[in-house]
Amino acid sequence: MTVARAARAAWAAWAAWAARAAGAAGAEARDYSPRRTLSFRVEFVRQLRRWRTIVAFAVLLALPWILVAAFKISGPGSAGNGTPGLVTVATQGGLNFAAFSLFVSAGFLLVVVVALFCGDTVASEASWSSLRYLLAAPVPRARLLRQKLAVALAYSTIGVVTLPVMSLVAGTAAFGWHPLRLPGTGVQLPVGQAVTRMLIVLGYVLVTEIAVAGIAFLLSVSTDSPLGAVGGAVGLMILSAILDQVTALGSWREILPSHWQFAWLDAVQPQIAWGGMVEGASACACYGIVFLALAFQRFQRKDIVS
Repeated sequence: MTVARAARAAWAAWAAWAARAAGAAGAEARDYSPRRTLSFRVEFVRQLRRWRTIVAFAVLLALPWILVAAFKISGPGSAGNGTPGLVTVATQGGLNFAAFSLFVSAGFLLVVVVALFCGDTVASEASWSSLRYLLAAPVPRARLLRQKLAVALAYSTIGVVTLPVMSLVAGTAAFGWHPLRLPGTGVQLPVGQAVTRMLIVLGYVLVTEIAVAGIAFLLSVSTDSPLGAVGGAVGLMILSAILDQVTALGSWREILPSHWQFAWLDAVQPQIAWGGMVEGASACACYGIVFLALAFQRFQRKDIVS
C-alpha cells in the first residue's frame, strides 16, 4: 500500500508539472511575434563589432588623409589621359578635394565596401554554421533576410557617405575653404550651389551602388563562402568595366552597370546635364531590384544545412 501511494503521488506530481510546463509553453507561443525577432538594433550592433566593419571604416577614414599627404609631398597634380581635370583642382579647397576623392574611389574602393557589407552578411552566418540556429529561434526566413539586408544597406550608405565627408574635412584642413572650381572651365560656384552639386553627386553614387548591393546579396544567399560572395560581386563589376571599354559593343555597353558609374561628372559642369544620370540611376536601380528579388526567392527555397 505504501508503495502504491508513493507511486500515485509521484504520478500526480509529474502530471502537475507537465500541465504547468504545457501552460507556460502555450503562453510563450501566444506571446510569440515574428516582429520581435532579430531586431534591427541587435543586428546593427552585431555587425558593428565585427573586424571587417572596423577595418572597412578605418580605411575610409584614413584614405583622405593619405591623399592629403601625397599632395603635400608631390605638389599639385596635373591632368593625365582620361582624367577629367579634377586632379588639377584637387588642392584648391575642401570641396574640390572631396570631388577628387570621390572620383578616384568610386570605381573600385566604394564597390568593394558595398560588396563587403552586402556579400558577407548571410554567407558569413552560413560559414559559421549559425544560420540554421537563427532560423530555429524561430526567425522567419523573410524577416531574417530583410533585417540582414537593411543593416547591410545601412552600413553601405554610411560607408559611401563617410569618404566624401572625411575628404571634405581633410581637404578643408589642408587646403582651406574655397569655392568649388569646375574642372576644365575655371568657373567657380558659390558655397550654396557647390554644396547642392556635391549632394547631387553623392545621391547619384548611392543609387549606382544599389546594383553592386543586389549582386553581392544574391551571391551571399547562394554560397557559404563570404569571400566568394564578396569577390564574385567585385569580379563581376570589374568584368563589366572591362566590357565597357570595348567600343565595338556600341550601344550595348549602356546595359552594363559600370557604364554609368561616372555619369555624376555631368553635375560638376557649368550646366547640369541630367540625361546620363537619369539613365544611369534607372539602370542601376533596376539591376538592384531584380537581383534582390532573386535573392529573396532563392533563400525561401534554399535548404539550410549550415
